Amino acid sequence: MGKNAKRIAIVTDSTSDISLEYRERYHITVVPLYMVWGTEELRDGIDINNAAFYERLQKDPIHPKTSQPTPNDFVKAIEKIDADEIVIITISKGLSGTYDSACAARDTVAVPVRVFDSRSVSLGLGFQVLAAARVRDSGGDSEAMLAAAEHVRQGLSVLFTVDTLTYLHKGGRIGGAARLMGTALQLKPMLVVDNNSGLIDAAERIRTRQKALRRLVGATFERVDPTKPMRVGVFHASAPEEARSLFDEIRSTYNPLELTTGEITPVLGVHGGPGLVGVGAYNE
Repeated sequence: MGKNAKRIAIVTDSTSDISLEYRERYHITVVPLYMVWGTEELRDGIDINNAAFYERLQKDPIHPKTSQPTPNDFVKAIEKIDADEIVIITISKGLSGTYDSACAARDTVAVPVRVFDSRSVSLGLGFQVLAAARVRDSGGDSEAMLAAAEHVRQGLSVLFTVDTLTYLHKGGRIGGAARLMGTALQLKPMLVVDNNSGLIDAAERIRTRQKALRRLVGATFERVDPTKPMRVGVFHASAPEEARSLFDEIRSTYNPLELTTGEITPVLGVHGGPGLVGVGAYNE
């Protein structure tokens, strides 16, 4: 990048599940969503950590709610950044009002801001943010950064299974998977984040947990071409052993260009519940 190149900052939200190491390496600003628990308002990933969150989620009779950052939260984050231009990539607007808050902030700040709807969540969002960051760091402008995010969005596979549909149902984020609710709460369905609609839908009905976990891997590599370079991530909610076992299987069988694993942020845990395990992947 030449000395006169414009400096472009990247902002995302806390549902991107990007590790601290990557946030620091790529200078990514993260704006937290909120968890409202009774009378408390907690900033996602800041005021409550994962261990404390899952322990409380299973004991507290009050079920927490989640809410998006305000436009002012984005404005404050933007005002702290020294850049010529800002690219904001958010959780699917089909799942949260975060995108709308970012757009409202864009219209009130002096610096040029571009807002992009990932139509995804967790690593599906994180992958798009990181692809944009890599393009920027190799000298690309905001147009090229958004084209990279768009490339990832088009080819993305994000599949997950939950231990129970109860949490998705309570949180109202069940989307097209709602039709499974009446049939059998004991089902362990495989769910998909649809990267066209940006909503959660049912991919396959599966009876047992073990079959659902095995199918996550098989179905991912039916949707992503394992003969081409790919980036893959395993994400989970308080299910580290099962995530590790999928991680090891993917590494030994498919040897992707990049393979990461991590726990989803508490705001997503509110909706997925403990026991959620998923795989996100795309071809580079």
